[in-house]
Amino acid sequence: MLSLNDRVAVAVSGGKDSLTLLKILVKLGKRFPQSQVVAVTVDEGIEGYRDEAIRIAEKSCGELGVRQIVLSFKRLYGIGLDELVEQKKDLTPCSYCGVLRRRALEKAAEAAGSTKIAVAHNLDDEAQTFLLNLFHGDVTKISRAEAVLIDPQGQFLPRIKPMREVPEKEIALYAYLSGIQLQTTPCPYAATALRNDIRAMLDRMEERHPGTKCTILRSAERVREGMKKSLKAIDLHRCDLCGEPTASRVCEVCRMLQSTTNY
Repeated sequence: MLSLNDRVAVAVSGGKDSLTLLKILVKLGKRFPQSQVVAVTVDEGIEGYRDEAIRIAEKSCGELGVRQIVLSFKRLYGIGLDELVEQKKDLTPCSYCGVLRRRALEKAAEAAGSTKIAVAHNLDDEAQTFLLNLFHGDVTKISRAEAVLIDPQGQFLPRIKPMREVPEKEIALYAYLSGIQLQTTPCPYAATALRNDIRAMLDRMEERHPGTKCTILRSAERVREGMKKSLKAIDLHRCDLCGEPTASRVCEVCRMLQSTTNY
């Protein structure tokens, strides 16, 4: 996942997973002075929630001596998530947030001169994501949910998931024992997402059948390998509206934001 001279942009939200990943990578980075770690934080514009997370992330970055870059939806897209949710009712808030966050992370990491983006997806996240994509029949996303995602055309920065095999409970324990200050308030939009129901289902399954989440991750890897043999490589070109790489004439970000007042 990492090379000695990498400049790694860690996606830091202020929660236990991202702050744990940041702390571990900074600790490892001290053994390899030619490497660099920077924190990138996305401000979606969720009143009463993201403000607290950003303050916590800023404090942790200061204590670790890490440079932090904060990029807001408002600055990048001209509209925050709260405003977007008010204007558009066709999708859940999480559907918009996921797409817009990915673009924002890419932009922030590019601004930092990074060579890779590290995200703190854990075992629970990976199992949930596989089932979500399976329910939606999204073959492309299933095939791309890899531990190391590299764009063969070089138009996106490589993304790595160093903690994808670590259960969420173990990360929470590590954060507690390490004295990491973190945000515990849940996102106000989380209850509207299908992921929330899948999380609850998997937690019940894991309790009754220990190892379920790990089994799902291994199943996802086998399914992915089979898909990669039959799926054609995605041919990327530039979006007609914003010029960003996309597989269609208009990228997903632009399709979501076209009818908003500020885009």
